[in-house]
Amino acid sequence: MEKLVGAYKLWQDSHRLFPKETKYTLAEKIDGLLIESIEAALTAAFLSPEQKRPFVHKAIVKRDTAQVILRMAWELNCIDTKKYVALSEPLVAAGQQLGGWHNQLLKQNSPAEKAGKKK
Repeated sequence: MEKLVGAYKLWQDSHRLFPKETKYTLAEKIDGLLIESIEAALTAAFLSPEQKRPFVHKAIVKRDTAQVILRMAWELNCIDTKKYVALSEPLVAAGQQLGGWHNQLLKQNSPAEKAGKKK
């Protein structure tokens, strides 16, 4: 979650510089998706292992969507390459962390794992 928060902090600097035409469309969408991703990850952190998976999945989807829209904004020259790269690095790292967390939850909640615990 720290990577997501770090990415959001970097995003705030870029958000202010968006062209007026896309500031209230693409930029606002990216902003909302990043916040929703942080919110879902934070919620998952406080739940029992059985309840975490849907929230981790939601955080992954929101982060992935934000990254795709960020790439679109870069392709439309709404954000320069230097800022795009700086934002992409923590987003990629956050995606790897969330993916690892999701895979760990899948293993913990798999039927084979549960059968091993009952023995």
